[in-house]
Amino acid sequence: MIDKATVARILDAADIVEVVSDFVSLRRRGVNYVGLCPFHNERTPSFSVSKTKGICHCFSCGKGGSPVNFIMEHEQLSYYEALKYLAKKYHIEVIEKELTDEEKAAQSEREGMLIVNEFATQSFENNLFNTQEGQDIGMSYFYERGFSENIIKKFRLGYSLDNSNDLFRTATAKGYNKKYLFDTGLCIDDKRGGGYDRFKGRVVFPVLNVAGKIIAFSARTLKNDQAKYVNSPESIIYTKGNELYGLYQAKHAIVKQNKCYLVEGNADVVSMHQAGFDNTIASLGTALTPNQVRMIHRFTENVTIMYDGDSAGIKAALKAINLLLPEGINVRVLLLPDGDDPDSFSKKHNATEFQEYIDNNEVDFIRFMKQMLLDNVKDDPIRRAAVVGDVVSSIALIPFEIQRSIYTKECSELFGVDEEILLREISKKIATNKQKEYEKKQKKTSEEENKVIEEVIPVPTIDVANKNNEVEQNSDSSFAKILYPYEKDIIRYVVKYGMIDFCAEDSSDKKMSLLSYVSEELALDDITFTHPIFEKIFSICKEYLNEYETDLAFFDDELTKEKEIALNEGINKIRRESILSIQEIEQKERELNTQIEYDALTKRNEFQIYYLEKKLSSHLDNEVRKTAFELIQEKHLLSKIHSRYGVLKNDVEKLDVLIPQALYNLKDALIQCHIKELQQALITTTDSQESLELLKSLQELYDIRKHLASYLGDRVVNPKN
Repeated sequence: MIDKATVARILDAADIVEVVSDFVSLRRRGVNYVGLCPFHNERTPSFSVSKTKGICHCFSCGKGGSPVNFIMEHEQLSYYEALKYLAKKYHIEVIEKELTDEEKAAQSEREGMLIVNEFATQSFENNLFNTQEGQDIGMSYFYERGFSENIIKKFRLGYSLDNSNDLFRTATAKGYNKKYLFDTGLCIDDKRGGGYDRFKGRVVFPVLNVAGKIIAFSARTLKNDQAKYVNSPESIIYTKGNELYGLYQAKHAIVKQNKCYLVEGNADVVSMHQAGFDNTIASLGTALTPNQVRMIHRFTENVTIMYDGDSAGIKAALKAINLLLPEGINVRVLLLPDGDDPDSFSKKHNATEFQEYIDNNEVDFIRFMKQMLLDNVKDDPIRRAAVVGDVVSSIALIPFEIQRSIYTKECSELFGVDEEILLREISKKIATNKQKEYEKKQKKTSEEENKVIEEVIPVPTIDVANKNNEVEQNSDSSFAKILYPYEKDIIRYVVKYGMIDFCAEDSSDKKMSLLSYVSEELALDDITFTHPIFEKIFSICKEYLNEYETDLAFFDDELTKEKEIALNEGINKIRRESILSIQEIEQKERELNTQIEYDALTKRNEFQIYYLEKKLSSHLDNEVRKTAFELIQEKHLLSKIHSRYGVLKNDVEKLDVLIPQALYNLKDALIQCHIKELQQALITTTDSQESLELLKSLQELYDIRKHLASYLGDRVVNPKN
């Protein structure tokens, strides 16, 4: 478990833009950043990241949240695992208390497997660097391949001792669960209570996911074994078709250069990085998959395929082209000289020579297809037409019309086919592709996706004007549904604006926080939220009040220091401008002071506005985080309305009117619900005295409602059966 102070440090340090940028290439758009959503397949960016608010949100699939929520969702981690991930990223020391037996038992299987993989990686690294066998065999092999010690450490390469159960014995002796050793594929169960090592006597290439976690291994034999490479089996932490070798080490270079090189093997990746091409990645011992393509697209739109020049490499390149194009990726292909692969070619040439070769020889996919497919066609018109058909099929996969048009023109020129004919064929292919895609989606549609799940609202206890009558079950359900939108409005205002300074338009009292005002108003009529999650969020918000006062005081102190520094620097800069007169200098200093004060006030307002958003969207409780995020992101939260002077005011400026109105709406709804309850009781009672009491209570409620109507005007609630 992580102590509260450390959690606060982690949450304060975590920058949403920095966190998301580890997984998505972001581009600035106004005050926010946008990129391709990592949670679903898309070709145009709909994933927005707000640095000021500290949250991210996909406008297509709805996923997102705070840095903690993002890491939890993306990496499938628990709340505490996500905190530890962020702590490691920001170099914050986490001192955890000793786990109880129950907590150890509850530790997630995923976390256990990742921990075991990390232990194994450290063991393999230790074997390579600190054992005689590792030096003589493993390190000698890597040096022969031309790998430097730095590149070996960068990719965390290692060596598994040539002993049938060295890792198994070491790991179990240190208390690691053998189940995780078997589930990760590091060891194989011998069915006699023990196990033996899968990778014994091999050099080991750890596979890191995009977050830098060890999820699998690929191990190469140095003997004449039948299996040259042995790889980890798939598991709950590893699906080879979803991962790319070297992406963790390459992602920042890919984003910086807006391009990646796609090679075939692990050694190719390591050699390319050694040669200075840090934006190189590879699929994991399998043909490129759609999921791998989508992961690449999150970091760049430009890919150069650099496969072997043999028939198998050419075939793989053609297949990769048709997977990359539908994602809107710009594809180029580089063929190396016969007998060379990226590994061998990088050793024969320095970085400058290699870059010159790339610049002079990489071609777009149409020229590559022409070069490869027409070699054996000669003058055979039927086979030539088939090649053109293949190129047309590839062009039809491109999702953007302008790009299709450009490539169509190029195809027409290269193959000598009329452009109009090509366009007609491409249109037919596009229609066929759309039909196939539609049929595919229809086939995948499950009954669960077609279900309409109604929200279940718990039975509430309604207490208005100190009435404590029990309400029938069916009435409760109906009343709760009626109250739900009005309660939601209020809790939404609290989550969005709870800590800003507030004073109702019709009040002469001193200002307080919006949260405190709402709390006092509800307490006056003994009103609590009928929906449990709203009541929970409201209680949590009130618990933050004391902490907020301390945080605000600290923020104000820091803001004062910033203002002083900015003012001194600004004044010095102004006074260095010798051409200014004294009057001009004084005027500029006044303007500077005004601007600094304005900027400081803006920062303070943002701190107040987003305080609860940030706290709740990073809260330990999953339901609290989820509900708060939905409330924050709900569209058209506050409609802009005209002031009495006809001036259009923004959301915050009108809260002094909107908050009392929301409270009156809720109270009116509660009264209406209770009126219906009393009316039902009046119909069923046979006792004359009870009837009189009920009529008296009804009249009191009518009077209260009439009073509320003076504030609400015609906006009254009329609950339906």
